[in-house]
Amino acid sequence: MGDPAYRRVVLKLSGEAFADSSTGYGIDAAIVGRIAEETAKARADLGVEIAVVVGGGNIFRGLAGSERGMDRARADYMGMLATVLNALALQDALENLGQPTRVQTAIAMAQLAEPFIPLRAIRHLEKGRVVIFAAGTGNPFFTTDTTAALRAAEIRAEAVLKGTHSGVDGIYDADPRKYPDAVKLRHVTHRDIIERDLSVMDTAAIALCRENHIPIVVFDVMAAGNIHKVLLGEPIGTLVTQQ
Repeated sequence: MGDPAYRRVVLKLSGEAFADSSTGYGIDAAIVGRIAEETAKARADLGVEIAVVVGGGNIFRGLAGSERGMDRARADYMGMLATVLNALALQDALENLGQPTRVQTAIAMAQLAEPFIPLRAIRHLEKGRVVIFAAGTGNPFFTTDTTAALRAAEIRAEAVLKGTHSGVDGIYDADPRKYPDAVKLRHVTHRDIIERDLSVMDTAAIALCRENHIPIVVFDVMAAGNIHKVLLGEPIGTLVTQQ
């Protein structure tokens, strides 16, 4: 089976990955169940400590709300609450598979989840639990990509695994859905992404990873078996490193 390339990771999932394919909204239990099954199996087979950050775009996007005239901060808080719904759905799917799981939120909601405490999160991971970080950073104007980078630094993760959807399987020099001749980049640096304005994660997230020497792997999370493959370090997707 081989040894894992990373011992502790943050898996970043977009809310859209959870959406019903027919509508683009809501939570598709079958998709959540498949992602949970792959995550639980990878943790059990490889012994990797896995934390997850989930977006909320399948339910509500703060930026979209602000573009329709809502107060931006209020819209972002609504988006944070959407991530909690997705986190609870993923927790339920993992627990049904026998994988112990904890949800930690950046906004206090004691009846549903623990507050985010870095040392407690690390302890959960060391005990074999999957930890799901919800409610973003707890502050408006920050994306869940930034949350993933921040949490990775706080729990001393060895990599951020950025799961994509919609058939995009890595970083390209142009949008492959619009430009058929777009070239896939197998390896780039954090600096390349910022200077070339490649659409991967927001600049704050990339800068955080760069400053804390955290590699990023961008891969298609919708392809069966890819979570296991990326944890083994197989050359799928795009690797982002310091050099």
